Amino acid sequence: MPTISIVTICFNNLEDVKRTCESVDAQVHKPFEHWIINGSTTTDIEEWLMNTPQPDYRKYINERDKGIADAFNKGIANCNGTVIHILNSGDIYAADDVLAVVNNTFELNEKAQWVSGKIRLKRGGEWVEVGKPFSASKVYRGMRSVSHPTWFVRNEVYKRVGRYSSEYKIAMDYDMMCRIAKEPYSFINKTLAVFDDAGISSNNYIASLKENIRVYEANFGYSVKCRVWQFRLKLLYWLLQTVVGKYLFKLKLLIKRIR
Repeated sequence: MPTISIVTICFNNLEDVKRTCESVDAQVHKPFEHWIINGSTTTDIEEWLMNTPQPDYRKYINERDKGIADAFNKGIANCNGTVIHILNSGDIYAADDVLAVVNNTFELNEKAQWVSGKIRLKRGGEWVEVGKPFSASKVYRGMRSVSHPTWFVRNEVYKRVGRYSSEYKIAMDYDMMCRIAKEPYSFINKTLAVFDDAGISSNNYIASLKENIRVYEANFGYSVKCRVWQFRLKLLYWLLQTVVGKYLFKLKLLIKRIR
């Protein structure tokens, strides 16, 4: 039977940490462990963790880190569960049965080394649910439909392919996806997480597209199709910042709902 370890990294954002912990604690299928990797410069998260009753599965490390990838890796290094989920502070589970569904998926698909599902997030100022099955042939398109907050990865995968690379400041999750692209995979047709769009990748979207090209070409070599696709995403991003773009996006959503 799979056991799920959750890793939550945080930095000076106590209210986000509380929200994520509440989401974890509300799960009907409890995690094997929940690691809080706290790299804050303030003491409020550490004090809350130490002075507030916590479930037995919650563990924490309070020390400075060298960035997002380093914090991810600290969590992974301490995980003893067979499956690892990285749920960043501010992100929450979309329902109280998410861990139960994931657990059942791994039980029924013993060969699956990682899974992903749908995510709820904001695009063009509108809440939408997105997510499609991963396709290794479309890795050049980035992570638009295979969101990192919905990944559940077997612990042994990280032992095979290595940890997150500190070379990248934003796209370390995309780099990991490139490295696990050939691992057996299964899609969960359910919304697993709700994304907090205040993170670094959201606030630095254009920079992340540029870094995505570096990541893809570091793993697979020079690619015209990757560069063209990332340029397309950049145009769509700028379009969504305009009144016309937001109107067209709302119209698209309306047509989709009618269908």
